[in-house]
Amino acid sequence: MTLTLLDWRRRVAALYAAARAADDPESGWRTWRDGRDELFATHPDSPLDEEARTTFRGLPFAPYDPTLRFAAVLERAEPQRLEVPTATDGVVPFERIGVLHLPDIGDLDVWWLDSYGGGIFVPVKDALAGKETYGAGRYLLDTVKGADLGGDVDLATGRGTLVVDLNFAYNPSCAYDPAWVCPLAPPGNIVPVPLRAGELYPVREPAGD
Repeated sequence: MTLTLLDWRRRVAALYAAARAADDPESGWRTWRDGRDELFATHPDSPLDEEARTTFRGLPFAPYDPTLRFAAVLERAEPQRLEVPTATDGVVPFERIGVLHLPDIGDLDVWWLDSYGGGIFVPVKDALAGKETYGAGRYLLDTVKGADLGGDVDLATGRGTLVVDLNFAYNPSCAYDPAWVCPLAPPGNIVPVPLRAGELYPVREPAGD
């Protein structure tokens, strides 16, 4: 990890902290969206190359929809292990720790990064994948990288809720640069409905998808 990547992650974490602290979810989303555009346009670790940055005018997002924000209870689910090969980090292991039920949308598995530091990971792939949304799926939560919208935890039981706001769905870096190899949405994170929310339009399909 370079110091520029450390700076990127600090800035991403700060954007999510600002979103959590905002007076209302939409204003927090706007802060996050504007900050993401700035990072893509100016940061040395942007997934856009220098040529793409010269013509960059902002990421395409759907308008904010308040009905797509949930404080979802993390329900128990049968344990399952997911091992993801990557180009830079070897095989990255995840353990399924529960499932979220989103009304009128479907269920999403919640994964825990089973390596040093850990973290929650929740991707989603919807019915528009490959048409209006990124074909390999987008990310909702990835707390090891700062993508965390909050929730409540009962410390006595270890159970609680996660804030899932589909307006914050974003494309992984591999959508913009094939040098990145990103965990894709597994079957338990594919929903049968169209989600015109968050970051839109696939840039390129990952090799072999």
